[in-house]
Amino acid sequence: MQICHTCGKKPRLGNSIARRGLAKKKGGVGKKITGITRRRYFPNLQRVKAELPSGQIRRIWVCAACIQTGRVKKASPRLRNQETASV
Repeated sequence: MQICHTCGKKPRLGNSIARRGLAKKKGGVGKKITGITRRRYFPNLQRVKAELPSGQIRRIWVCAACIQTGRVKKASPRLRNQETASV
Protein backbone atom coordinates (compact mmCIF):
# COMPACT_ATOMS: atom_id res chain seq x y z
CA MET A 1 0.00 0.00 0.00
CA GLN A 2 1.39 3.40 -0.97
CA ILE A 3 1.34 6.12 1.68
CA CYS A 4 2.50 9.74 1.48
CA HIS A 5 5.84 10.04 3.27
CA THR A 6 5.11 13.49 4.75
CA CYS A 7 1.39 13.62 5.64
CA GLY A 8 0.53 9.92 5.79
CA LYS A 9 -2.27 10.17 3.23
CA LYS A 10 -3.39 6.72 2.06
CA PRO A 11 -6.23 5.13 0.06
CA ARG A 12 -9.72 5.74 1.45
CA LEU A 13 -12.90 3.74 0.98
CA GLY A 14 -16.08 4.99 -0.61
CA ASN A 15 -18.98 3.97 -2.82
CA SER A 16 -19.42 3.83 -6.57
CA ILE A 17 -23.08 4.55 -7.35
CA ALA A 18 -24.46 3.39 -10.71
CA ARG A 19 -27.48 5.40 -11.89
CA ARG A 20 -29.79 5.18 -14.89
CA GLY A 21 -32.70 7.18 -16.20
CA LEU A 22 -33.30 10.78 -17.19
CA ALA A 23 -33.27 13.51 -14.55
CA LYS A 24 -36.61 15.13 -13.67
CA LYS A 25 -35.43 18.61 -14.67
CA LYS A 26 -34.63 17.23 -18.13
CA GLY A 27 -38.14 15.83 -18.55
CA GLY A 28 -37.62 12.32 -17.24
CA VAL A 29 -39.12 10.41 -14.33
CA GLY A 30 -35.97 10.74 -12.25
CA LYS A 31 -32.67 8.98 -11.71
CA LYS A 32 -32.74 5.46 -10.26
CA ILE A 33 -29.89 3.86 -8.36
CA THR A 34 -29.17 0.46 -9.89
CA GLY A 35 -26.19 -0.57 -7.81
CA ILE A 36 -23.77 0.49 -5.11
CA THR A 37 -20.33 -1.09 -4.95
CA ARG A 38 -17.36 -0.34 -2.70
CA ARG A 39 -14.35 1.37 -4.23
CA ARG A 40 -11.07 2.94 -3.14
CA TYR A 41 -10.03 6.56 -3.66
CA PHE A 42 -6.26 6.80 -4.13
CA PRO A 43 -4.16 9.87 -3.28
CA ASN A 44 -2.20 11.48 -6.10
CA LEU A 45 1.22 10.10 -5.13
CA GLN A 46 4.37 11.06 -7.01
CA ARG A 47 7.83 9.54 -6.64
CA VAL A 48 10.14 12.47 -5.88
CA LYS A 49 13.84 12.75 -5.19
CA ALA A 50 13.77 14.78 -1.97
CA GLU A 51 16.07 15.92 0.79
CA LEU A 52 15.00 14.51 4.16
CA PRO A 53 15.28 16.52 7.42
CA SER A 54 18.32 14.38 8.33
CA GLY A 55 20.08 15.72 5.22
CA GLN A 56 20.13 12.56 3.14
CA ILE A 57 18.65 12.48 -0.37
CA ARG A 58 16.18 9.69 -1.16
CA ARG A 59 13.37 8.87 -3.57
CA ILE A 60 10.11 8.96 -1.61
CA TRP A 61 6.39 8.75 -2.37
CA VAL A 62 4.76 12.15 -1.75
CA CYS A 63 1.24 13.35 -2.51
CA ALA A 64 0.76 16.24 -4.92
CA ALA A 65 -0.71 18.42 -2.15
CA CYS A 66 2.53 18.21 -0.14
CA ILE A 67 4.61 19.09 -3.21
CA GLN A 68 2.42 22.12 -4.01
CA THR A 69 2.40 23.49 -0.45
CA GLY A 70 6.19 23.10 -0.15
CA ARG A 71 6.27 20.52 2.65
CA VAL A 72 8.83 18.59 0.61
CA LYS A 73 12.25 19.99 -0.25
CA LYS A 74 13.27 18.63 -3.63
CA ALA A 75 16.91 17.63 -4.03
CA SER A 76 18.97 20.10 -6.03
CA PRO A 77 20.36 18.85 -9.35
CA ARG A 78 23.86 17.43 -9.25
CA LEU A 79 26.63 19.92 -9.78
CA ARG A 80 28.72 19.15 -12.81
CA ASN A 81 32.30 18.21 -12.20
CA GLN A 82 34.24 21.47 -12.57
CA GLU A 83 37.47 19.70 -13.50
CA THR A 84 35.99 18.39 -16.76
CA ALA A 85 34.53 21.82 -17.57
CA SER A 86 37.88 23.56 -17.29
CA VAL A 87 39.78 21.05 -19.49
